[in-house]
Amino acid sequence: MASRNHPAPFELLPAIDLRGGRVVRLLRGDFERETVYGEDPLVVAARFVRDGARLLHVVDLDGARDPAFRQEALLRSIVRSVGESARVEVSGGLRDEESAEAMLLAGAARVVVGTAALRDPTFARRLVDRHGPDRVAVALDVREGRAVGHGWALGSRGTPVEEAVADLAAAGVRTFEVTPIDRDGTMTGPDLELLGRVVDLGLGAVIASAGITTTDDLRSVRALGCTGAIVGRALYEGSFTIGAALEALRG
Repeated sequence: MASRNHPAPFELLPAIDLRGGRVVRLLRGDFERETVYGEDPLVVAARFVRDGARLLHVVDLDGARDPAFRQEALLRSIVRSVGESARVEVSGGLRDEESAEAMLLAGAARVVVGTAALRDPTFARRLVDRHGPDRVAVALDVREGRAVGHGWALGSRGTPVEEAVADLAAAGVRTFEVTPIDRDGTMTGPDLELLGRVVDLGLGAVIASAGITTTDDLRSVRALGCTGAIVGRALYEGSFTIGAALEALRG
């Protein structure tokens, strides 16, 4: 478990967000504000692994918006393509046990659940009990202090983030991926106040997401006690490379 005085080993997670079979990034989760960064996700995954990434964060945006449109075949292909060279965690639209277990059986190292776990922490408990806490994480996508799901759709009331963490930790969850929605895709720096609040609860490992722009940002979230960081647009825009990030984290 991470703390500010005793941080856990830190992992860099390059993000591969999928929409319509392409690699994209959204601005603050807005599907109308999309930038395409690649036509072939397998090529992007191979490049990240070649550059030194050992854990990829793959998000099915279509599935997050509507599970009926999950890109399961593409997710399976990405997992197969990296083989034993890297691990893959899969997120987006995993709102029942069958879909989550299908990804784990396909070789995903971890599934990241959000909407269903926030609605019913016993859903997360069943996954943890069956597969172990290392293979299940919960996405805490935060707007105005509340963890929301449903593809970040406006109008989702959500749950106060501290309450959500406490309920999910009681259900056996040990890894939380925290995304302040207003920072997502903005390259304006991480929300250190929010991340610090979640870390200070002492209820599990915290992976930072959204806003990370520089290698100093990576060092800052590590200093807080986060155990990893998900990085998307900064890598695609060339703010830093995976190699530079890994070198900075070694220092």
